[in-house]
Amino acid sequence: MRSASTLAFIGVAALFATPALAASGQSMPHHKITQAVSYVAIKPIYATVLDAGRPVGLLLVSFGLDIPNAALRARVEAALPLLRDAYVRNVMAFSAAAVRPFEQPDVDLIARRLQAVTDQKLQQTGARVLLIEVMLQMSR
Repeated sequence: MRSASTLAFIGVAALFATPALAASGQSMPHHKITQAVSYVAIKPIYATVLDAGRPVGLLLVSFGLDIPNAALRARVEAALPLLRDAYVRNVMAFSAAAVRPFEQPDVDLIARRLQAVTDQKLQQTGARVLLIEVMLQMSR
């Protein structure tokens, strides 16, 4: 029982410490997946998996971009909201059309689709899609 109250105290202390840390001008630690300067992380994308028009699960696609060119990397970071929107739309369309319940999604096809979206939106090559994880979670 003591451990539960200790955890609750730590959780409450963390809630109060975070705004105090931000107000003091100190920055919160930022977790990086890699030390590579050329890597740009993209937040994971979730899409609903349907079976006969009913939601039966989620498709998770986690990836990043390797962009060695500093000028292109700056351009990508500025356009990240638009790129992410295009990625979400593409993954949702893929999930609706090609993902079947209880069947492994085609990871190569997902990577090719994301790469095509990247090249199209940037109107040039030079940003390489690096898949981290593709997961299908079924709800039944």
